Amino acid sequence: MPEIATIILNRNLPEITDKLYKSIKKNNITDIFVVEAGSQKNRLSKYVTWHASWKSAKKNGLRFPRGMNFALSNLYMEKKLDKYKYFALVTNDAEFKTLNFCQKVIRIFEKHKKLGILSPIANNFGEKKLLKDQNVKYFWFVHNHVIFIRTELIKKLMCTTKPGYMNFLFDGTNFRGYGTEMELVAKAYSNYWSVGLTSNIIVNENERLLLKQSNIIKTESYNKNLELFVIEGKKWMKNKYGFNSKWSMSMYAKLFYDKFFDYYPELIKFKI
Repeated sequence: MPEIATIILNRNLPEITDKLYKSIKKNNITDIFVVEAGSQKNRLSKYVTWHASWKSAKKNGLRFPRGMNFALSNLYMEKKLDKYKYFALVTNDAEFKTLNFCQKVIRIFEKHKKLGILSPIANNFGEKKLLKDQNVKYFWFVHNHVIFIRTELIKKLMCTTKPGYMNFLFDGTNFRGYGTEMELVAKAYSNYWSVGLTSNIIVNENERLLLKQSNIIKTESYNKNLELFVIEGKKWMKNKYGFNSKWSMSMYAKLFYDKFFDYYPELIKFKI
């Protein structure tokens, strides 16, 4: 039985998703679940597990927060969540340079007993400079094209009142997800779990897919997506927290980050 399960989010790019699925399966011991985020029937991955086929999903997709909520809540309701110790939440534009990532993820989680979330770095991430000579450091930010998360933390944070794609782990009212990764980080630290960056796993984001194939994906152009990502996310932060900027959201997460080390001073060596 694999200790880690992988969830891949697809929308209308079956060839890309199938290639990613095969690569992960070939190089790792993991069960893989594929979420179709409102994809057209003729654009489904041949490995599809669940298809979000309701009207709004077909029109707009699910994006990362709703897509992962959809998958995780289905696993919860199917009583499969507890089968795994860890989950890899992956968008189909992820390009794994570290092919055999699962065993490395497991080893890091086993070594860091209070680590709830782990984020890989990309070749172009500035955050890798923060790691210096250490391959794991705790931080108050993650990128949401790939997130590794401990099931124990999911169970601590999950919403079990009518669980579904809008509420299970992420706040689905923030459709495109700008700021939801920091909210997740704040929730983790407030529940005495840390969030780590690692240079042991390299994953790049293939932005060319959105730049070149937005019409096939059935979404807005790259620039329009980026514009709406920020506008909608800032509106969500303002309505939910009263924050007027991402900086405020970041400082909110960092408040819990700093407090974590008051409770676990022995882990200060992993602090940025």
